[in-house]
Amino acid sequence: MISAGKIKIKQQVNPMTVPATSLQSPKRQAIRLVKALIFLLAAVVLVSQARASEGADGSKPAANTGPKMGPVITGMGPYFEIPGGFNLQPGVHYRAVMDVSDGPESPADLNRGIESAARFLNMHAASGIAASDMELALVLHGGAAKAALHNAAYQQRFGSDNPNDALLRALTGAGVKIYLCGQSASFSGFAAEETHPSITMALSAMTVLTRLQIEGWALLP
Repeated sequence: MISAGKIKIKQQVNPMTVPATSLQSPKRQAIRLVKALIFLLAAVVLVSQARASEGADGSKPAANTGPKMGPVITGMGPYFEIPGGFNLQPGVHYRAVMDVSDGPESPADLNRGIESAARFLNMHAASGIAASDMELALVLHGGAAKAALHNAAYQQRFGSDNPNDALLRALTGAGVKIYLCGQSASFSGFAAEETHPSITMALSAMTVLTRLQIEGWALLP
């Protein structure tokens, strides 16, 4: 017979009656602590970014109101203001030549490559660069050559007025020099007398680009 006094009964612990914190391993507690620290750091970063987006006086930056035009070429050459953006240096005289070789598929559409010249003048003038410090030239060739025709010639060839007429006149009025590649004109069958009054006929686009760069003009491809 077995004596009851010699039997030891091991008491079982009911996990439902033990506090949850006492069941957590040190590893799990460490993971929770790391997650809390990450959340705290993320909150700090968000607050810092929000403060950085405010002005020095605590004001919010003005929302972009869309593209603007002028002040050099009105009604054309839209641009966006970029406050604090890297810019040309005021007081320095700049000379740049733009190479324009593409044209729109429809002859009734404005040549956006030529309009980029108006954008160049407008956005820099609006950003504090004097118009007198910007000398700009255009070289038209390839698909852009037809934009160099005067209205009558353009009408006869394409059935509509030259959509670039007003733009060409405005650019030359602002002092922009516009050259037409003689090789492209001849290949397209454009006679010299058909060219727009704002245009200077050149031997070739390569001729203009070579000479102007040697004379210190920066190329804007």
